[in-house]
Amino acid sequence: MFKFLHAADIHLDSPLHKLDYYEGAPVDELRQATRRAFENLVELAISEAVAFVLIAGDLYDGDWKDYNTGLYFISQMSKLREANIPVYIIAGNHDAASKITKTLRLPEGVTLFSVEGAETFTLDTIGVAIHGQSFKSPAVRKNLVARYPQQLSGYFNVGILHTCATGREGHEPYAPCTIQDLQSKGYDYWALGHVHQHEVVLEDPLSVFPGNIQGRHIKETGPKGCMLVSIDDRGDPSAAFRSVDVMRWVKVELDASGVESGYEVVDLIDQKLQELLEQNEGIPLIARVEVAGDCPAHDELASNLDRWTNEIRSAAVDSSSGQVWIEKVKLRTSLPLENESTIFAEGPVGELLRYIDEIPKDPDHVSVLTESLKDLIKKLPKELKENTDAVSLEYTGSLAEVLGQIRQMLLHRLMQRGDSV
Repeated sequence: MFKFLHAADIHLDSPLHKLDYYEGAPVDELRQATRRAFENLVELAISEAVAFVLIAGDLYDGDWKDYNTGLYFISQMSKLREANIPVYIIAGNHDAASKITKTLRLPEGVTLFSVEGAETFTLDTIGVAIHGQSFKSPAVRKNLVARYPQQLSGYFNVGILHTCATGREGHEPYAPCTIQDLQSKGYDYWALGHVHQHEVVLEDPLSVFPGNIQGRHIKETGPKGCMLVSIDDRGDPSAAFRSVDVMRWVKVELDASGVESGYEVVDLIDQKLQELLEQNEGIPLIARVEVAGDCPAHDELASNLDRWTNEIRSAAVDSSSGQVWIEKVKLRTSLPLENESTIFAEGPVGELLRYIDEIPKDPDHVSVLTESLKDLIKKLPKELKENTDAVSLEYTGSLAEVLGQIRQMLLHRLMQRGDSV
């Protein structure tokens, strides 16, 4: 009968976070990633001959640095206008009306929903009613669904909403609503935005977070894209995820147990990277590498992590023709247990290591350590506290991970000194 495209969280011109630039890395692809993903979205809409496109909030990442962001958006909208594809947009928390100081008149065929209340626009030729409301300010805490009208009789009803729904980890609780709220309006499809992971929230009515169209950091791994929604002759919707991303974040976890040398570790990681590149059909990858396990190679790796990080980068650049970017290498290896137990079985060092091992298991010890660290953490620069790798004192697992790193640093330094007491 007809099709439409549902996207959200474009974050146009948003940078990809916390990446070191190094020779051979795909720098140009990185800088243009959100634009190129958006171009893929526009091309998909045209090739599928969709009836309309929905953008469920956060088209922009915030106020424009300059007018080039707006000019670029309009250039893409002109392609859709030429294909007779209208676009309907709501503003979300990142591009709420109060955050945007630079604007350009929207081109013909592009509609931005009001911030003052829910609006309804109809496409009478295909019998579609689209209901939505934009964010006036970034922190909308009230349930916007309550303001949305009931379904329009005789139409296929679509609700477009920027929301955390019932709450999602890692996302601010903006415009919260329940499953019952979504069901109460009698709509046929809910086009949701705000949550950056693809998720089908509800089957009836079909309610979907498409996720963002381009991953921007290590917490946004895997394919990113939009929903191609098809309406059959009975008026029933079905939605298929379509990837449009141009660079993809992945985690590479290597169990290096028993590995003898640093170069063997490099070769094993490179093999995994090549497998991932093939699985992702040649889309350039941004990889976080984590190496763990008890291995004889530990001392060699720990003695110069910077060198081995760049050995891994070198291998990736060579074997992938620059299609793999190594974001970071995390070392979680340790000495083989028999070596450690022999060297540090007795004495104050052994006692210290056993104490470190016990801290995460004892709530009282965790509490004391957490309190001791709070003042220190307050003094850290803001960018360190907001880093995707920042330690959370509210999460015992994160603290245990840091203690494990401290333990390995102590072991390595003591081994270098030959100090076993």
